[in-house]
Amino acid sequence: MKQAYAAISREKSKPLVLECIGIEEPRADEILVRIVASGVCHTDMVVRDQGYDVPQPVVLGHEGAGIVEAVGSGVKGLVPGDHVALSYAYCGKCEKCSSGTPYYCEDFFGRNFRGSRPDGTCPIHDAHGTQISGCFFEQSSFATYAIASERNAVKISRDVPLELIGPLGCGLQTGAGAVLNCLKPQKGSSIAIFGAGAVGMAAAMAAKIAGCTKIIVIDLNDERLELAIELGATHTVNARKLDSVKAIREIVPAGVDFSLECTSSPRVFRQAVDCLGTPGTCGLVGSSALGTEGVIDIGSFLFGRTLVGVVEGQSVPSEFVPQLIEYWQQGRFPFDKLVQFYELDDINQAMADSESGKVIKPILRMKH
Repeated sequence: MKQAYAAISREKSKPLVLECIGIEEPRADEILVRIVASGVCHTDMVVRDQGYDVPQPVVLGHEGAGIVEAVGSGVKGLVPGDHVALSYAYCGKCEKCSSGTPYYCEDFFGRNFRGSRPDGTCPIHDAHGTQISGCFFEQSSFATYAIASERNAVKISRDVPLELIGPLGCGLQTGAGAVLNCLKPQKGSSIAIFGAGAVGMAAAMAAKIAGCTKIIVIDLNDERLELAIELGATHTVNARKLDSVKAIREIVPAGVDFSLECTSSPRVFRQAVDCLGTPGTCGLVGSSALGTEGVIDIGSFLFGRTLVGVVEGQSVPSEFVPQLIEYWQQGRFPFDKLVQFYELDDINQAMADSESGKVIKPILRMKH
């Protein structure tokens, strides 16, 4: 059993606890990864606060990056020493996975939020030998080592900085993919992006790559809005000071071609629909607690408007993560401007800074 150091969520809405854990050797289809760094995502906080019913105690973290240390007997495409970014989990066998849409895997929720393998076991044990929940997105990367699967590990070039790329596996691919893979705006299109966090900023950068000529970012934080302009936004709206829908329609009187809701707020969701032109499409990516409801005018959709939910940016990680890395190397996707680094011991401060809006994308670095 491999000894590791991890941040454990033991109680609802309480600070994570740093502890030593044990991790089993990888099974036939699994890999053991020495985690170099892991991004902190809004979903980690939602689960910490039990917005999704993942059994506690649990090791969270789902934007890991590291080096393969060991592989199971059935793993064919990875070897020890490979550098990998870790992404979401999927079964690889169902109709959706077989058709090339693993983000719609029939067991997506179970594979990512069950807290265990499909057979109910988990490779993580606490210092007393008691099994604790893990397998979060088939990684649980808030630890110095993690068990993942070959499916959700994306091999990357060794000249790419491992400490930087973990967020490409979830938050950044969600925002960028929502634009490039799902909405697919034509050059010259207009888009309104609600929320200037990591997902929204990634979406703004992707909209620029796609050739949108009106990229409107809406947030409450002026500093983030200034950065959004630097990253590709053509206009910004501070929703604390202005009526968002009215301000958007002053920029695009007929309404925007596309909107993207990244905040998980029901009120903002309504605004993202109301600012659309006809026809127009709203993408919903905000990660709300289960049971959250929003109210919209059904008549809004009578004239060709469309609402689409977007999971993981409709991304196939093995294809899209390398594409985002290439965009970054070309200077077209400067996501490094969103990042602030923390040590694993400072994970609760990183989460607090993310929730307060002080930091857009915290990344935890592991000491070995």
